[in-house]
Amino acid sequence: MEMLEKESLVKVTSLVDQLGASEATIRRDLSTLEDEGKLTRVHGGARRHYSLDNEKSLDEKLTQHIEEKEAIAKAAANLVQDKDIIYLDAGTTTLQMVPHLAGLDILVVTNGIEQAMALNALAIDTIMLGGNLKKNTRAVVGSQAFQQLANYHFNKVFMGINAIHPDFGMTTPDIEEANIKQEAISQGGQVYFLADSSKLDKMSFAKVADADTGIVITSELSPELKQQCSEQINLREVKG
Repeated sequence: MEMLEKESLVKVTSLVDQLGASEATIRRDLSTLEDEGKLTRVHGGARRHYSLDNEKSLDEKLTQHIEEKEAIAKAAANLVQDKDIIYLDAGTTTLQMVPHLAGLDILVVTNGIEQAMALNALAIDTIMLGGNLKKNTRAVVGSQAFQQLANYHFNKVFMGINAIHPDFGMTTPDIEEANIKQEAISQGGQVYFLADSSKLDKMSFAKVADADTGIVITSELSPELKQQCSEQINLREVKG
């Protein structure tokens, strides 16, 4: 179980080498741990048992991984150029992009209440999507927002995301937010996912996109995590 905390997959052969137990004993113990709901057996080994991440409130997220998010946001904002039309998704890391956009001649479309207010304070041209406002994340969702997005096109899309997994892709706890994210992605030229290292190798309820969709701007990863994710995910690491 300690090995599975560090890596999402362990092989029977590796367990035999490291624990000095027979292959038969290892397989029996893996079966026992699977019955206890602690892991999932796969061919030749075992995979970490994934629990679905719950949605935290915007206020909770604002206090977590602050330095990583700031570095990611600054790197993302540096990709924006004058005359760009961008989509800025709701979320704490995308919100931290806003101060770095000051002075640019751009148009921003967003479904984030906090993003719209911050952009307005900097006199940046902004279109705020209309629809249903989620209380905990202060993101606008629903059919009205979806229909609005269908009429717009973007040079660049900057997307917040709750969980990224090399096999299960980009996921989020809320179906309605997933629908809005999917539509914005489909209307964008270049798509960037902003996610600190805590979001990698995680899974949530509703799928947004495949793992190889766009570029993931993230903080520095451990060698193990980078090896697990880099083959399927287009990673761009920034120093926090």
